[in-house]
Amino acid sequence: MKKNVILALLIVVAATAFGNDSTRVKKSPAQHIKEDDVTITLPQGFKTTVVTNGLGKARHLVVAANGDIFVKLEKLKDGHGIIQLHDANGDGKADKITGFGTYRGTGITIKNGYLYASSDHEVFRYKIDEKTAKVDTASVQRIIYGLVAKNQHETKSLALDNDGNIYVNIGAPTNDCQVQDRVKGSPGQDPCPILDSAGGIWQFKADKANQSYGDGVHYARGLRNVMGLDWNTQVNQLYVMQHGRDQLYQFFPELFDQKAGAENPAEEMFRLKKGDDCGWPYCYYDNDKHQKLLCPEYGGNREKVDRCADKTHSIVQFPGHLAPNALLFYTGNQFPEKYKNGAFIAFHGSWNRAPEPQEGFYVVFVPFKDGMPSGKWEVFADGFSGVKGAGSTGRAKHRPCGLAQGPDGSLYVSDDVEGTIWKITYNK
Repeated sequence: MKKNVILALLIVVAATAFGNDSTRVKKSPAQHIKEDDVTITLPQGFKTTVVTNGLGKARHLVVAANGDIFVKLEKLKDGHGIIQLHDANGDGKADKITGFGTYRGTGITIKNGYLYASSDHEVFRYKIDEKTAKVDTASVQRIIYGLVAKNQHETKSLALDNDGNIYVNIGAPTNDCQVQDRVKGSPGQDPCPILDSAGGIWQFKADKANQSYGDGVHYARGLRNVMGLDWNTQVNQLYVMQHGRDQLYQFFPELFDQKAGAENPAEEMFRLKKGDDCGWPYCYYDNDKHQKLLCPEYGGNREKVDRCADKTHSIVQFPGHLAPNALLFYTGNQFPEKYKNGAFIAFHGSWNRAPEPQEGFYVVFVPFKDGMPSGKWEVFADGFSGVKGAGSTGRAKHRPCGLAQGPDGSLYVSDDVEGTIWKITYNK
């Protein structure tokens, strides 16, 4: 009898300690943090600290009120898809690393006592004490499911407004909605049949369980793929960065030479309101012509505007193929006044600008006033690739992917090659 009681107690203790694998937090010892293997160039007065490295495919990240960092991973580390970094002694480096969640993905954010995180087809939330950053992993709730994810532009980025809504990007699983995807000479489908479930932004309730398309609002369409999005609290509107289409030179050399193919189409920033249509796949922004034009797959010749005249126009344009993976409006007080309410954008870096040099692999800044750009964009942080002239994507040591603002106004950058997290601070 006594042996049976002891055995029963051991079973209870084991169940309590380990729980369900999807909610268990696995502690790992503090890692030795390598010295930075690249030189990050910044404006005068700024400096970087390596918070940690070796996380692997670190995508987006968010910082809690106590300074703890939560990082979403595209590939699981020790069985976990969300990593929590804690700096115990205030030196800017992670002393304690824990993990939870058994799903891969990109999106992560915190609002009103909940931590939100996405897989490629679902969104979950957890109760969090924002002052201590303690996450109740047993409280996990699936709030959105069944989103399109077909191995191309499948990541789900997240943003929250101040009215209880969450916004989710659903990327188009195609380059330009051709009959045969990425095949030279294949025409565009007209109308594009996937625009009812992908290629746009959907709005859902942030506190309602098990929502899918029928429960959400198709907030904006005609966006090929958005990874960087943020809610601008100054003007209460959603802003997004679109990844432009590929292969204009390869498919239409009679219209685009190699340089024009590298520079086009623009990577674009949009200021969105409900019901906007930004024009993809029918339209693209031509950096050389400085206007939105009809795509060649739909009868365009680098001159026709046609149906694109009535589409929502972007407010900032960047060179082609830089891959904008994160957007953040800076609301802190640590940085100089010029950065207040301006936009930081993390460019992941190009893979398809050859024979022109590959480009990107940096964080840029766009000054804003009253919700609109007030000056030219500039490179803010560079050198992540560790290769002179950016080099090829495969040679890049680091590729910026996520941005987050700390409670003290510091800026954090994640890298999804090695999984390095940088903290950027300013001292006069």
